[in-house]
Amino acid sequence: MVVAPPNPVRSEKPEPIELPVIDLSADRSEVSKLIVKACEQYGFFKAVHHGVSDDVIAAMEEEGLGFFTKPVCEKQRAGPAGPFGYGIKSIGFNGDSGEVEYLLLHTNPSSISQLSHTISDDPKKFSSAVSGYIEAVKRLACEILDLMAEGLGVHDPSLLSNMIRDVDSDSMFRLNRYPPSSFHTPPPPHRATTSTEIGFGEHTDPQMLTILRSNDVGGLQICVAGGTWVPVTPDPTAFCINVGDVLQAMTNGRFMSVRHRALTNGFKYRMSMAYFGAPPPHAWLSVPPELVTPHRPLLYRPFNWAEYKKASYSLRLGDSRLQLFLK
Repeated sequence: MVVAPPNPVRSEKPEPIELPVIDLSADRSEVSKLIVKACEQYGFFKAVHHGVSDDVIAAMEEEGLGFFTKPVCEKQRAGPAGPFGYGIKSIGFNGDSGEVEYLLLHTNPSSISQLSHTISDDPKKFSSAVSGYIEAVKRLACEILDLMAEGLGVHDPSLLSNMIRDVDSDSMFRLNRYPPSSFHTPPPPHRATTSTEIGFGEHTDPQMLTILRSNDVGGLQICVAGGTWVPVTPDPTAFCINVGDVLQAMTNGRFMSVRHRALTNGFKYRMSMAYFGAPPPHAWLSVPPELVTPHRPLLYRPFNWAEYKKASYSLRLGDSRLQLFLK
């Protein structure tokens, strides 16, 4: 269980982790190999030359910033999140909290259109920006999933991507804004410590994969071997891609769904935009036969997304879920 503590998180400043940076415009066979290696070793990588236009990104960032800078009473018209809509501090249904405010949207166009009337003074413009961004990152997610399948040697390279292409896909989109820490006095120059608070507590993403973009403000951390938390250097020119629980299960444990968290920054707002690619609720999720061998026997029993989502919603943010689905 991880909730926002009343006191700041103070620790010796760890060295940032340099995640693999993968150029998606390079030779396809080489790119697929690099993606598989990154997902096996880190569960995360950064994607550049990703094909999502600057205009699409800028339009979404403008709408997100426009919403978050509204007075609280206006933002609350779009809440409370249950689960979709505006939320502040409270995360999920089981008592988790953090120093964050967010908008959670289903990627279904009609759902976006309906909620946009409570979010924006110009709902058509907001809905257009969100839908345009989601379509662009969905295409990116599908391309990455195809590259993963090719690199893994799966017979049907569209097996994974078809799940989020499906009209009934349960994918979601979330805008987060993390405030500056409430402790505004910077440490002396000779002190190598940080003063931060938990924005979004440690967790793994339950879906297939996440496409994350943030501004140039740090805050994302991942948990590496030994339980050490290390910061990820922010890069507004790249997308940060991470493996979700479903993808770990469907790759028979070859890919890692890694625990991560977000901390507040000492003196700046951090805004992030996350697309969570998910299957349809009743899609059957099982390991492709190519990934089961005598040396790597089947790890997880087959299940559907509705079953896994129900289990996720019943647990705290930091609880492990995949162990409930071990064979």
